[in-house]
Amino acid sequence: MNASKGKASSINLFSLKTIPMRTFHLSWLAFFLCFFGWFGIAPLMAVVRDELNLTKDQIGNIIISSVAITVVARLAIGWLCDKIGPRIAYTGLLIIGALPVMFIGLSNSYESFLLFRLAIGVIGASFVITQYHTTVMFAPNVVGTANATTAGWGNLGGGITQMVMPLVFAAFVGAGFIQAEAWRYAMVVPGIAMILCGIAYYKYTKDTPQGNISELSDAAAAKKKKDTVPFWKAAADYRVWALFVLYGACFGIELTINNIAAIYYHDYFSLDLATAGLIAGLFGLMNIFARTLGGYFGDKAGIRWGLSGRVWFLGAVILVEGLALLLFSQMTVLPLSIIAMVVFSLFVQMSEGATFSVVPFINKKGMGAVAGIVGAGGNAGAVAAGFLFKVDDMSYPEALFIIGLVVASTSVLTLLIRFSPEMEHEAQTEMELLLAEKQTMRVAEPELQAEEV
Repeated sequence: MNASKGKASSINLFSLKTIPMRTFHLSWLAFFLCFFGWFGIAPLMAVVRDELNLTKDQIGNIIISSVAITVVARLAIGWLCDKIGPRIAYTGLLIIGALPVMFIGLSNSYESFLLFRLAIGVIGASFVITQYHTTVMFAPNVVGTANATTAGWGNLGGGITQMVMPLVFAAFVGAGFIQAEAWRYAMVVPGIAMILCGIAYYKYTKDTPQGNISELSDAAAAKKKKDTVPFWKAAADYRVWALFVLYGACFGIELTINNIAAIYYHDYFSLDLATAGLIAGLFGLMNIFARTLGGYFGDKAGIRWGLSGRVWFLGAVILVEGLALLLFSQMTVLPLSIIAMVVFSLFVQMSEGATFSVVPFINKKGMGAVAGIVGAGGNAGAVAAGFLFKVDDMSYPEALFIIGLVVASTSVLTLLIRFSPEMEHEAQTEMELLLAEKQTMRVAEPELQAEEV
């Protein structure tokens, strides 16, 4: 029995030879650029606020709009991946999504800026395709690590954009453009990068390890259709909605911090735009390893304690995340605030990785639907949190303290995520076969190399 079914059972970061590894690298790069375009305007909001005379309430609406449409987009994109495959879905999203990123520079009022910010939010659906595509390509023993790494390195775009976009803006100012023009031209840069990535994604990836959906034999296509359940059936599982809320409590909060971090440090610590962006960027930079840690330890917990082990680990890191946010919200000294933010960031992103070490095992026949619903939960959480930042008589630290209490309390929802003894046994058997197969390949490889010599 072939336990891996053509999926990669290990992650070879320095290889582009296989379909899974090409997909791995292009999926995180695509998500990175989408994140870069999605939040490229965030570190420039102080400039936009002054030019368009935006109120606190209007900025709150803009924050909400940037993540609200993504809830619907993520639900739709998961279904679309099941229907047409992740390759075409990602290509279309990258190229079409680049248009509002570049055209936001045409805004000359609060209303037009709000509409463009809303449209840009659609590219946040890229996360679902990234998770779907890596789940298709990697075997159960490493799928949590693969999902967490591609998502984490993609989320890194949220940190890098906080650092890079002020520099791109400054470069345009240095070239002779006034500030009102510079932020507009700066947004063209991520848009062009997204288009180029869309072309590469179409050319160098495949839908599955066996090839594109359109290239599958009639028998294989029929089997794939048979192995896919309707969206409503996947959505009827209460565990999916528990994960929906839990992902809102981690990724939703990351999105919120990405939107407010630069302006928070600018306003509350009287820092200039570049310095505030640099500090805010540290939050996103933790994605280079933190989310991977969540997926890695989720996989290890799964190997040792079964599917329940993955869930227990998720509950633990969500609880610590909430406590860390409570601490961060109370910091009034800049160095302590930065340290608290970094610790908080570590557990936010570990929680995200841990969530998607559980997702692939909820319903294997409705993977796109489950990933889409849970992914949408992240944005739903960001929308809910965004309303707190609209309240005129509530400070940002007060809003963050309330969010911390809510996040910590959501950890109890992991008690609802249970697997039947049959599912646990099936997963354990599959894992044992996979690890045995991997060990056999490891032993056989040196012998093959010796024969070649």
